[in-house]
Amino acid sequence: MGSPGMRPSGTIARYAWLLAFLLIVAVAVPLVWRVASTRNDAGPQLMSTPAPAARVRRETRPTLDPARFVGKAALAHQVAREIPDTLDQLYCYCECDKHSGHKSLLSCYTDGHAAT
Repeated sequence: MGSPGMRPSGTIARYAWLLAFLLIVAVAVPLVWRVASTRNDAGPQLMSTPAPAARVRRETRPTLDPARFVGKAALAHQVAREIPDTLDQLYCYCECDKHSGHKSLLSCYTDGHAAT
């Protein structure tokens, strides 16, 4: 088998293959990393998304004039005038759709229900 202290040739070959493999990995990983990062340096790619379909408002009545109210009620009616499309998408949790015929939270600002 050889002299004591000497490794068999099969073991040396295994270490040589392991060393070659590690060397290839050490060179390939940074190379792949660099190629991948240069592709991303072109800047963010914006995906074209279709424009949202025009939404038809459920509540068509105008909101009440905020000047008719004071304090927080006036502020709430002013906000309702500024963002009616948003309020029209929200459900009113007092269930006024059942007892007052409201269509959305916006409806509360068209008939004085929001001030009570």
